[in-house]
Amino acid sequence: MIFLALMACSLVSCKSSKIGATDNLQLRYLDDHVIPADHTAGKTLVGGLSGIDYHDGNYFLVSDQPGNPRFYTAQIHISGEQIDSISFSGVTRINTDAEALKNEHLDLEGIVFDAEKQEFILSSEGSIKNQKDPMIFRTTPEGNFKEAFEIPDNFKAKSSKKPRGNGTFEGLAPSYDGKGVWMAMELPLKTDGPKPKLIKTESPVRITYFDNKTGKPTRQFPYRLEPIAKIPWLYFAVNGVTDLLEYAPNKFLILERGYASGHGSKGNTVRIFDVDASLGTNTLDRNNLGVTFYNPAKKKLVFDFKWVKKHLSEEIIDNIEGITFGPELPNGNRSIILISDNNFNTLGEQLNQVILMEFKPKK
Repeated sequence: MIFLALMACSLVSCKSSKIGATDNLQLRYLDDHVIPADHTAGKTLVGGLSGIDYHDGNYFLVSDQPGNPRFYTAQIHISGEQIDSISFSGVTRINTDAEALKNEHLDLEGIVFDAEKQEFILSSEGSIKNQKDPMIFRTTPEGNFKEAFEIPDNFKAKSSKKPRGNGTFEGLAPSYDGKGVWMAMELPLKTDGPKPKLIKTESPVRITYFDNKTGKPTRQFPYRLEPIAKIPWLYFAVNGVTDLLEYAPNKFLILERGYASGHGSKGNTVRIFDVDASLGTNTLDRNNLGVTFYNPAKKKLVFDFKWVKKHLSEEIIDNIEGITFGPELPNGNRSIILISDNNFNTLGEQLNQVILMEFKPKK
């Protein structure tokens, strides 16, 4: 009887735990904050927040509204282990009059601040159905175009490898050594494999390293997506990578966001994986992952937000698309901030959700 009671307590504890861990690290949920849906900054409606980066007290949040591509500068005021408030101090509009951007479709998904050059690196999904290529490019702090990175041909809209619409350049993160950036595809190229389904599939996305000095890709590794976690009642479901962080050489936190229709505001599944790419095959020159052998990055689940849904202010996890390291917490561990894309509430009621976590590496 005592043994059964202890087991029951253990199970309850696991279900309500705010901590996830692997052999490498521990993540602990601390708090969340919802930015009002009608909040404005710089005469723009704050929404579509798809990427985030942090530097010296400022957070940079990119909005994925193609008609008005922009990013915000914000301050997330943290007191102890809670988010006190969030304030917006500026909005930077991307100058689309630049010759290199005039004919592009800027669906911005990622942002990195390059402290050395005092410039921003932005990623765009483009528009595959309209033959507009995804991009990675630099801008000045004022939003003026500087230069574009060199994109592998198999990511381009007209490629025979068939990138999926709304499934290209989604995650963008600085490398651990600061010498480059990592870009993650949201979904596999059609020739690499199918989109995830309810059953397990071979669905590899490509994660590519770009050198900051040359703007060229030099390495790429495959990462296999998880299956769809919930049954879609209205015939639509998706799961893909939305962002990533390199926390040590070849070690990543990778954010997977799934959605299944027919569940209302509870259709999202958001999981963070601890990923080791040190033995991953360099697939930069491999055209078809569906027919050639490769060694994918190794992954372990470290955190599933269904574990903490009762601790969230609205008791739901929304469309989380961005992740960044923040400042140190009072105990000396690093903070992590995540943000959600509310799609400007065009697809139903969604949240501008900001989540605070604690990152603790295991020594």
